Amino acid sequence: MIYAAVTGAAGRMGSRIINFIKVNPGVELAGALEMPGHPTLGSDAGEVAGLGKLGVKITDNTKRAFRNSDVVIDFSNHEVTLRCLEEAVKLDKAFVIGTTGFSHQQRDRIKELSQETRVVMAPNMSVGVNLLLKLVEMTASILGDDYDIEIVESHHRHKKDAPSGTALRIAEVAALALNWNLEKVAVYERKGIIGERKPREIGIQSLRGGDIVGDHTVIFAGPGERIELTHRAHSRDTFAMGAVKAAIWVVDKPIGLYDMQDVLGLKGER
Repeated sequence: MIYAAVTGAAGRMGSRIINFIKVNPGVELAGALEMPGHPTLGSDAGEVAGLGKLGVKITDNTKRAFRNSDVVIDFSNHEVTLRCLEEAVKLDKAFVIGTTGFSHQQRDRIKELSQETRVVMAPNMSVGVNLLLKLVEMTASILGDDYDIEIVESHHRHKKDAPSGTALRIAEVAALALNWNLEKVAVYERKGIIGERKPREIGIQSLRGGDIVGDHTVIFAGPGERIELTHRAHSRDTFAMGAVKAAIWVVDKPIGLYDMQDVLGLKGER
């Protein structure tokens, strides 16, 4: 049996993760963390998630939340994630990061900490999105420079970062497949008289509205045709399921930084 702690346990993602932990026979909830002052502190995490009592109280004490776990599943925010990862390293706990929007410095810090424990970090835990990433890599490699690449992502009105972490990862995968430097070829906005599209560009556009869970479309536009690869998330359950899968997978892996491509076996042997 694998024992997992969940950060942001009373939030939308935290509650769904706890639900999927409950129905998975290979993992059990061992800790639940929330922010200081949160109204659910001291409540049973199962009751907050709509499952009835699980015997795990929500706490704002990181050490208490993590101490009985093998792995921590984190969907919180940038600063909280880093603090939790630092505590997980001290306690020798594996760590799964679903938070997005990290700065370059924060990502570098995560890489440093992953040299001391097992970490899975992915901007999107969905199995389908990670299959999409593989298809983008294959398509870009086959089509080469002859097709223009555009990425369009849509999310709910409350999402705070743009472009989405998933859209950025799609762009990274395409750029790597073509041996392009993403920082030089990425275009995030077009307005005014900008001239013709350059031969080597990856356009990344963001839409925000309503309660869209997450849509991503990659367009490969060539002479006389275009290919579109699209993934649409219908609920957050797909992210929760993937996060629990990653937590089970990473516990007995060697120290290092992994992503969902590793978890799903889409990279082959490391």
